[in-house]
Amino acid sequence: MLTLEKFEEASEIVKQVTLETKLVYSDYFSQQTGNKVYLKPENMQLTGAYKLRGAYYKISTLTDEERSKGLITASAGNHAQGVAYAAKAYGCKATIVMPTTTPLIKVNRTKSYGAEVVLYGDVYDEACAYAYELAEKNGYTFIHPFDDLAVATGQGTIAMEIFKELPLVDYILVPIGGGGLATGVSTLAKMLNPNIKVIGVEPAGANCMQESLKQGKVVTLPGVNTIADGTAVKTPGSNIFPYIQKNIDEIITVEDSELIVAFLDMVENHKMIVENSGLLTVAALKQLDVKDKKIVSILSGGNMDVITMSSIVQHGLIARDRIFTVSVLLPDKPGMLTKVSQVIADLQGNVIKLEHNQFVSTNRNAAVELRITMEAFGTEHKKQIMDALEKENYRPKLIRPIL
Repeated sequence: MLTLEKFEEASEIVKQVTLETKLVYSDYFSQQTGNKVYLKPENMQLTGAYKLRGAYYKISTLTDEERSKGLITASAGNHAQGVAYAAKAYGCKATIVMPTTTPLIKVNRTKSYGAEVVLYGDVYDEACAYAYELAEKNGYTFIHPFDDLAVATGQGTIAMEIFKELPLVDYILVPIGGGGLATGVSTLAKMLNPNIKVIGVEPAGANCMQESLKQGKVVTLPGVNTIADGTAVKTPGSNIFPYIQKNIDEIITVEDSELIVAFLDMVENHKMIVENSGLLTVAALKQLDVKDKKIVSILSGGNMDVITMSSIVQHGLIARDRIFTVSVLLPDKPGMLTKVSQVIADLQGNVIKLEHNQFVSTNRNAAVELRITMEAFGTEHKKQIMDALEKENYRPKLIRPIL
């Protein structure tokens, strides 16, 4: 059973390894939504995510014999680092099975805490099945990343901290992968205030909890497809499922495209790096049909490799119409490029790439194609540039930028 006494105990124990992640009030998201929005920045934890809480508390409940056997777990990255760090603190061996798709930064950081890393499977569920095989073969003590009540209790300490800072909180938004974080946070939140609303947020391409709640039982998705790797889970936890049924008020799903835009918002407005799974609760804010409420979005982690960051920034700029590519047709005559460039320059567009194709037509004098990739201030500015090119009869056509 998840009890208030256990949550209080866990809150004291996790202080030994966690940093204080005070709520951050967001002017930007508050103005966007008409609510008072606060961020719980668990991306700033020692291991870059909240997972250290559940891992450390769970290991604290083990016997010396269980710890001496060695620990094993499966994780897409953040729980891996939590277990590795906690195991090092307790002086015991840890083996971590991670999907082959795990970002390199998560693999390397897990190794840096002294754990042995085994890469196996394309998704978490495959890695987890293999971890169970290794546990049985070698006698390791398995630390489940979410389907464990002690782990969920450790994760729930986040809610304790939220209430201490913001006692009158109305809504808490929590990401859901397998459901451990949502179980701990929602269960404790309802104990402290039965009227609070706790909203779970999943990627649309990995909505295993939403489907399970619809059917009233734990179900397995045929597959998952999302950039939110930390929540790419096909089967939610069966042990924690009854708590989710009782305490989660609603599930919101978020498309990958919304996470890309949320990443830009977070970087530009709060100067914080938050991984895609951690951005779920930020992207979900606009789906809440409420006003003048105190809302906390839990930013569950910030472990993202720079290649992924670069890709997301580029796609985010495209989504926000701050980078776009236009194809124009013009006669193959000297000076035409200068004329087109002047139209763009007059409106303060910034050209970053040009491609000239003389073979778009058999009659070069009639038309050659010029593809221009440029920076703009946003949708309205982009429209002004397009209208100006149309006015000059360059027949502009938008195409997908390739950076």
